[in-house]
Amino acid sequence: MSALYAGISALRRWGYQKGWRPRLRVGCPVIVVGNLSVGGTGKTPLVLWLSGRLSAAGYQPGIVTRGYTGTLSGVQRVAPTAEAAEVGDEALLLARRSGVPVARGADRPAAARLLVDAGCDVIVCDDGLQHYALERDCELVVIDAERGLGNGGLLPAGPLREGPQRLASVDAVIFNGGGTAGQALAAAALFPVALHMRLAAAEAVALQGGARRPLTAFSGGTVHAVAAIGNPRRFFGLLRGVGIRVIEHPLPDHAPLGSAQLCFADEFPVLMTEKDAVKCGGAIDRRHWAVPVEALFSDADEHVLLETVFKCVRARRRESPATTVLRRSDVDG
Repeated sequence: MSALYAGISALRRWGYQKGWRPRLRVGCPVIVVGNLSVGGTGKTPLVLWLSGRLSAAGYQPGIVTRGYTGTLSGVQRVAPTAEAAEVGDEALLLARRSGVPVARGADRPAAARLLVDAGCDVIVCDDGLQHYALERDCELVVIDAERGLGNGGLLPAGPLREGPQRLASVDAVIFNGGGTAGQALAAAALFPVALHMRLAAAEAVALQGGARRPLTAFSGGTVHAVAAIGNPRRFFGLLRGVGIRVIEHPLPDHAPLGSAQLCFADEFPVLMTEKDAVKCGGAIDRRHWAVPVEALFSDADEHVLLETVFKCVRARRRESPATTVLRRSDVDG
């Protein structure tokens, strides 16, 4: 079945490369932040970091996301006051944290066009490396440095959506965290640019009232840690890294959260990721805290990454593309 998946995936990509399936230009540069493997690798913190740097450089970025678990159909702008059940947890987190326009929907070209019409001059796509219907100018791949590419197999025999050779065609590979798997891949020189980022957390934010406390204020104590993300172990490790004793509550990625998942028969604080916090609704009290994370780079890697991105953006803006207009039925969802 893995071989069958590989064949279909390769044929699909080849069809787009040959022009047999339409690829849509939306009239401004498009940066895709994606991965090869299923599960969380740290794409969303990088998207937030990148949109902030683009804004600081004078661009007007917008973010496109799939909107997984959202019940709304079609494409729409995401307001910070939206409901996670309707627009999806990642989409709502991006809208609240980024400070830039966010659009969600399975039809990523249509979502990108919505942002261009709203005045955005650069699109950052959260995920979508394999969504070839949206033409892109820059591809960034995030890899969990601890897990690497797993066993190197494609679904369902392994965790990969595309083979490792796909990395040779992207603009940069960013390894999240430290780990021997990431070191081995970087040493293999499968790609032109290899960079390193880490996720850091400095504080916790109370879900009831918004009070802020240094994360180190929980050091030496015991907390319940709730994580419905692709790689809960990373969140638990982050908390343990500042001396917190963790009672782990890993849940499937995007899992809904209610009283059964958040309320425990003791007075220990309950710490969770920001993506989980946007789903809590009324099932919170003074014990519940969100832990925001930030993507951090060395000065050298930050310089290389921004130069790579800005070079692609400038090259696209120097062109004078004519936007292709497609029927929705022509666009691969």
